[in-house]
Amino acid sequence: MSSLSLTLIGAAREAAEAQAPGLVDHEFASRLAAQDHTLWGPDAEEEAAKRLGWVAPFAAGRPLVDQISRLRQELAAEGVNRVVLAGMGGSSLAPEVICASAGVDLVVLDSTDPQQVRAALTELERTVLVVASKSGSTVETDSQRRIVQHALEQAGIDPFSRTVVVTDPGSPMNEQAREQGVRAVFEADPTVGGRYSALTAFGLVPAGLAGADIAELLDSAESAADLLAEDDAANPGLQLGAALGGTAPLRDKLVITNAGSPLVGLGAWIEQLVAESTGKQGTGLLPVLVADGEPELTRDAEDALVVQLVDAEADEGPSVDADPAETVVSPHMVRTGGSLGAQFLLWEVATAVAGSLLGINPFDQPDVESAKVAARGLLDSPAPVPAATTVDGAVELRASGDPSLLPAGEVSVAEALEALLRRIPDRGYLAVMAYLDRISENRLEELRPQLAALCGRPVTFGWGPRFLHSTGQFHKGGPAVGAFLQITGTPEQDLEVPDRPFTLSQLITAQAHGDAQVLADHGRPVLQLHLRDRNAGIAAVLDAVSALAS
Repeated sequence: MSSLSLTLIGAAREAAEAQAPGLVDHEFASRLAAQDHTLWGPDAEEEAAKRLGWVAPFAAGRPLVDQISRLRQELAAEGVNRVVLAGMGGSSLAPEVICASAGVDLVVLDSTDPQQVRAALTELERTVLVVASKSGSTVETDSQRRIVQHALEQAGIDPFSRTVVVTDPGSPMNEQAREQGVRAVFEADPTVGGRYSALTAFGLVPAGLAGADIAELLDSAESAADLLAEDDAANPGLQLGAALGGTAPLRDKLVITNAGSPLVGLGAWIEQLVAESTGKQGTGLLPVLVADGEPELTRDAEDALVVQLVDAEADEGPSVDADPAETVVSPHMVRTGGSLGAQFLLWEVATAVAGSLLGINPFDQPDVESAKVAARGLLDSPAPVPAATTVDGAVELRASGDPSLLPAGEVSVAEALEALLRRIPDRGYLAVMAYLDRISENRLEELRPQLAALCGRPVTFGWGPRFLHSTGQFHKGGPAVGAFLQITGTPEQDLEVPDRPFTLSQLITAQAHGDAQVLADHGRPVLQLHLRDRNAGIAAVLDAVSALAS
């Protein structure tokens, strides 16, 4: 078990030195440990009073360890050892990190793309489905559940004997699952919001069934709890929170890179926690996930703070004097390492601290619902898809929020991208949002560093609809300095959603158009590229970006 490590450099250190003493005087750490819901001001009190169970999840988590272990053994005795997790956002990101870091297999269904979902419908004879949702009303999770259960039934397998549910007490899904007689129902702490639920049943059940050591995960988190509850300026939770939310002027782009950390995918979990918790009321912190040597690490931007995730047990941390291809030129940096459970708790505390310093409620997500409402409206009353403004080979082009992105006449993909990049303000960012298959079409992620090099600004990459439960909140509620590239595609084969009046293709289309509509309503420029042929379209978009760079 590794201890927490935290090093602050430049503006990060200055912020901690300036803000931590006031947080200590305010007794922020001990009051947070006591679940004081008044720490974020009067407007946040009602929500905070219902959302602080994550501070001490250990009493509820310990009994789950043996229950999960027994269920895993029962399933293994039946030859069932493949876990498919249907869940979105906080219901899937933490288990994915836990399993990837432990080197155990977990199939995560956090997509409504027909191609990606269909690919998960294999090896059903050894598959158990974990359905994770606080309410069960999340349209993506409900659709995934219906599809996998139908596939099990078609394979001659009792779907309910292969279904495990993680949900809140008294939720509609809880009641339905018990009526159906599913294999097991695990009730999570209802006082924990989704993105803070890593150490609750939502993180523990799927990861434990997949074979991860969840007892050690809880041990490592609990070992850090006392330190994070101390009213001491050296408290790493106070220091990290101050570095995130207390720089002056605010460095609101968190450029996150894995610099030797064994915790695979931790950056994606941090991305959701921080972006969805802070991106509101025109402020917030935007995580930007990058790899070694990528553009955001090789330039010193005045609005960026570099966050290096390191191996706390390594003899030495990464050096800013490393190979030029991997150089980090920013003198403003956070380096953090430690065991996974401790890192979960550290970042949760730090995000709560940053929320207080930013003057926002870190437990709500007001703009996430807007995209859901728009998508539901398009499902209930489907509107004709707007005609393409122009077509370039396999790619249809549309614009929302700023029609001048696509002037009249023929416009190439490269020309449209160039116009979009010109819309990014000085302290702005570009968000690439791909409503495609993040498993088999991940070569599209090559766009991110290339576009970052072209525009000289941070670029994020999100797979839809997954990012709607993460950075989607920041896109609408954060600073109005974003430009948006949305990429959708026609699937070769659609997938019916049993007993629902829509297919997956119709659902993901509604989600994409609903998101673009809400962004446009907020005055954000959105360039929509629809791939008529996905393979040819991806190649065309990659070629267009390469042409711009040459």
